[in-house]
Amino acid sequence: MTLISISSATEQDVPDLNVLVNSAYRGESSKKGWTSEADLLGGIRTDEAGLQAMLQNPNVTILKYEEAGQLVGCVSLEKKGQNLYLGMLTVSPDAQANGIGKRLLAAAEQIAIEKQYRAITMTVITVRHELIAWYERRGYRATGEKQPFPDDPRFGLPKQPLEFIVMEKVV
Repeated sequence: MTLISISSATEQDVPDLNVLVNSAYRGESSKKGWTSEADLLGGIRTDEAGLQAMLQNPNVTILKYEEAGQLVGCVSLEKKGQNLYLGMLTVSPDAQANGIGKRLLAAAEQIAIEKQYRAITMTVITVRHELIAWYERRGYRATGEKQPFPDDPRFGLPKQPLEFIVMEKVV
């Protein structure tokens, strides 16, 4: 039986988190998985400085998912008023479709319940129909709100016009 753990990431995890997130979202390696954004965005998804800044924010927690001591998933959670904002849900392309994303989502929802947040919110690129459907199957709903994709190369270089929908699940 493989030892599985979900715990809070620390600054020592930043290099591994950086490799994991970028491998799952961008570039050729990401195309092995179904969550790739490589056809929509060029550039990187994050960098070590950005991850470091997230971990230094007292309102942010990054959960890491490890199997047998190997980092294979993560998710960021940020307190925003009465809501918990979920972002950067990541599973290694080689480990996708094994329930890791569902387990990370369940861990985030458990934290939201324990800390008595109103809802978990997130933004999803509108053209990511399979991903939106995946979240809908887990009880998340579009709020009707849309947000522009940031005009900042730190978040990627859009290959087409992009925008986000806001989704939420009341906990």
